[in-house]
Amino acid sequence: MSEYLPDPSRYDGRMPYRKCGRWGLKLPAITMGCWHNFGGDAPTDKQRGMIHAAFDAGITHFDLANNYGPPYGSAEENVGSILQDLPRDEILITSKAGYDMWPGPYGEWGSRKYLLASLDQSLRRMKVDYFDLFYSHRFDPDTPLDETMGALDTAVRQGKALYVGISSYLPKSTREAHSICTANGLAPLAIHQPNYSMLNRWVENGLMDLCGQLGLGMIAFCPLFQGLLTEKYLEGIPDGSRASLENSPLRKNEVNDQNLRVIRELNDHARERGQSLAQMALSWVLRDERITSALVGASSTKQILENVKAARQTEFSADELAKLDRILAKANLPKSLWAGE
Repeated sequence: MSEYLPDPSRYDGRMPYRKCGRWGLKLPAITMGCWHNFGGDAPTDKQRGMIHAAFDAGITHFDLANNYGPPYGSAEENVGSILQDLPRDEILITSKAGYDMWPGPYGEWGSRKYLLASLDQSLRRMKVDYFDLFYSHRFDPDTPLDETMGALDTAVRQGKALYVGISSYLPKSTREAHSICTANGLAPLAIHQPNYSMLNRWVENGLMDLCGQLGLGMIAFCPLFQGLLTEKYLEGIPDGSRASLENSPLRKNEVNDQNLRVIRELNDHARERGQSLAQMALSWVLRDERITSALVGASSTKQILENVKAARQTEFSADELAKLDRILAKANLPKSLWAGE
């Protein structure tokens, strides 16, 4: 394979970079999510091509977690190998710990033992000395928050993370975590990663305002609602799609006739904007400057390049937003899994 040479024009304005809350760190408006499509026994040419294309398009942020794959850990190994092709000081590498990773009582949640052991394992898998961002992947109701925040502080003090954040914390626990860090002189929280999309707006009920007040950046995961906010489902559930799988992250009652009608109406409006449905969904998430970045996975280089275009068309008129709200009000969705409802 020939040596990869990054596009010298990658910083020509094709990708906007947004300030992460009150911090000096800037993130690309589109972040490359490596949850799906980067597992396996070894990096593939396709995986390498997607990472290279993302960097050439101005995407400098690559998001992972300890158990991404499958199998667990393989995404970190594969992406870590590919990222050695890129200049380390020009990229942001993220990992997280919180979900199931290894057997026994110390293999998940938010204890100091688990978080710091997982951090060391992730660094070894990715063959890097530090993460730019390291997250507590979920709130642990059985571990004191000062223990979890103390573990994140240790990661920073040991030089294993430059910034730390939290993911999927509700407003109450977000405020408490921030207060613990401030009151005890711990490494401050820089960012929150919640699930946010046109079809899952729970962060608008307090969390977005709170992060703005506290100076935390926000990076939205699942902005395409596991693919439902794409053209893939306009004619129903295609064979081989996520919704057709037995263990699909899309719940069956989310892909119903009423919601498919809503998707088609959204698609019609996207066409009026000169965008695909996926592009409009990403632009909509990025319409609010409190959202630092939209975290998007991809299964092809083409998808990555199409997603990047959304970052340059994030303005919506008041009439447009009102129209979209009317369309979205017709959606028939179960309560959000993320909102603590």
